[in-house]
Amino acid sequence: MIAVIQRVNSSSVRVKGEIVGKIDKGLNILLGVKKGDSKEDVKKLVTKIINLRIFQDENDKMNLSLLDIKGQALIISQFTLAGNIKRGRRPSFDSSETPTVAKELYEVFIDDVIKEGIEVQTGVFGAMMDVSIQNDGPVTFIVDSKEI
Repeated sequence: MIAVIQRVNSSSVRVKGEIVGKIDKGLNILLGVKKGDSKEDVKKLVTKIINLRIFQDENDKMNLSLLDIKGQALIISQFTLAGNIKRGRRPSFDSSETPTVAKELYEVFIDDVIKEGIEVQTGVFGAMMDVSIQNDGPVTFIVDSKEI
């Protein structure tokens, strides 16, 4: 399971022109599910992301977590993160999980973040979405459950 996390001052997602999710200070999380991912991958990723000290403290050092700042999370499914671009010019999505399993793990991820006390907004699984992000920094990380 892979996530691109961006520290934001605000972020929103629209589907068919209508805002379906919007947050203020916190993290924009793009989440991709790969074949073979499990609830254990979800648990590792959630724990890492919500505890990652990437927000400024009073001394302007990255020393605070999403939990520490009581920030929000906008979680958006993005199957293209599992894409492979090593060969040719067209991405291969052979490593992307099936939509049924991916949606289930996406929803478990959302529920686990909520259980940690984070206010969560989401996109719409499988929909074409327009994401607006006001980056803070910018600060962006790629987190892979297989590497933590």
